[in-house]
Amino acid sequence: IERTRILMSILRLEHVFFQRQGRKILHDISWQVESGRHWALLGANGAGKTTLLKILTGYEWPTSGSVHVLSRRFGNCDITELRKHIGWVSSSLEVNLPPSENAMDIVLSGLEASLGLYRDFTIEEHQLAHRALAAMSMASLAEQTFGTLSQGEQQRVLIARALVCGPAVLILDEPCIGLDPAARFAFLADVQRLARQPDGPALIYVTHHIEEIGPWITDVLVLCKGIIVAAGPKEDVLTSEIMNLAFSGNEQKRTQSPRLRFSVRNAGSNYRLDIETRPEL
Repeated sequence: IERTRILMSILRLEHVFFQRQGRKILHDISWQVESGRHWALLGANGAGKTTLLKILTGYEWPTSGSVHVLSRRFGNCDITELRKHIGWVSSSLEVNLPPSENAMDIVLSGLEASLGLYRDFTIEEHQLAHRALAAMSMASLAEQTFGTLSQGEQQRVLIARALVCGPAVLILDEPCIGLDPAARFAFLADVQRLARQPDGPALIYVTHHIEEIGPWITDVLVLCKGIIVAAGPKEDVLTSEIMNLAFSGNEQKRTQSPRLRFSVRNAGSNYRLDIETRPEL
């Protein structure tokens, strides 16, 4: 699949259900990601975000429904080849990478989706890896071992590793966990620069925190208990009403006031979530 042949629809899920051992985890998920749009995936713990990501990347199979990537339907294509067009950066990957390998080798391993290097790479492939590191402001640390990098630097290397294949979509799964405020600010600035590249991938940014949803995010999908609470343009979704539905643990309005109340503040292009407690009625 050539990047120049990408259609407007990059990812498409149609009526996806998923259950494990009789437990329903995702319920009737229909969602489409188009080129030029960057999504935030928002939801509380247990909302179904990780399961949805595994289905998108072909590591879980829906109980029913269909998944398309670049107009190829899962089940009717080479899923291993298709995964090369879906970059996924997760803290679960970080702990499995060899800490003694340098940043350049970590990025090169992304060409084979391997943990470690098992072949020699060409000069052209090294140039691809160097450009991916440069895109994340890490070219000067290409020879430094992964284990000696700061957490923020490691996250940048992981993104470069995901970018080296030129994916159509890049999933960032809670990338700011463990970063201090200064490192988080710098990291999000790098992600924003990546999002604004005209030939860059569509981004799916997974988070619990609406404060991380910057101006480069165009759309938001909110999950609660495996159900889509809302999906669409950021301005329509990041509202106090929808955040209360998402984080109160209910997909429908309560008849009684919840103990926690969530209020969204929008200061220019930045969002904040305020939480206050009030007694049960």
